[in-house]
Amino acid sequence: MSLANKITLLRVILAPTFFVLYFLPWVSGGEVWVVALLWLIFLVAEISDGLDGMAARRLGETSDFGRLFDPFADTLAQLTFFLCFVLDGILPAALFLVVVYREFGILFLRNLMLRKGVTMGARLSGKAKTVAYITACSAALVHSSLVRLDVAALSALAPAFRIAAVATFAISVVFSVASFFDYLGAYRAVKKAD
Repeated sequence: MSLANKITLLRVILAPTFFVLYFLPWVSGGEVWVVALLWLIFLVAEISDGLDGMAARRLGETSDFGRLFDPFADTLAQLTFFLCFVLDGILPAALFLVVVYREFGILFLRNLMLRKGVTMGARLSGKAKTVAYITACSAALVHSSLVRLDVAALSALAPAFRIAAVATFAISVVFSVASFFDYLGAYRAVKKAD
């Protein structure tokens, strides 16, 4: 396995680790460590998303497998983060469902492209969607952190970050749907070229 794919694999491992840690019952006083670990996992997962591509290009390790494994790991991590925030009551489930449908739609399009011998990697609209996802997750994690830490001086900020999380999540859903239609257009172009 190439270095780039090992970096990508890290996201696959970190996603369920985040979920377990997020919902693991902790004894009083352990909240600071939980918050710190959740932020560490989230940041490493998001940073590794850029590092794997850089490693693949710099080391000449780009491959069809990597072009499919990277978006798979991204989706797995992002859906895991969002699911935690939905189950925690921070983000609305209806918007999450749109994101899930979009991700399965992209998976279906990628499979159709593979049948035509084309590996569909990330597109610019998909990268914009990812930035919107990261922004929404960051706001939701700030809200969750403030609630967990329950520091009187900071607790008053929690509702504002919840509103910011929902707003940025709604915006990310718009980006998500728009990117689906971009990928659909790419698929139609390949199909028309046959």
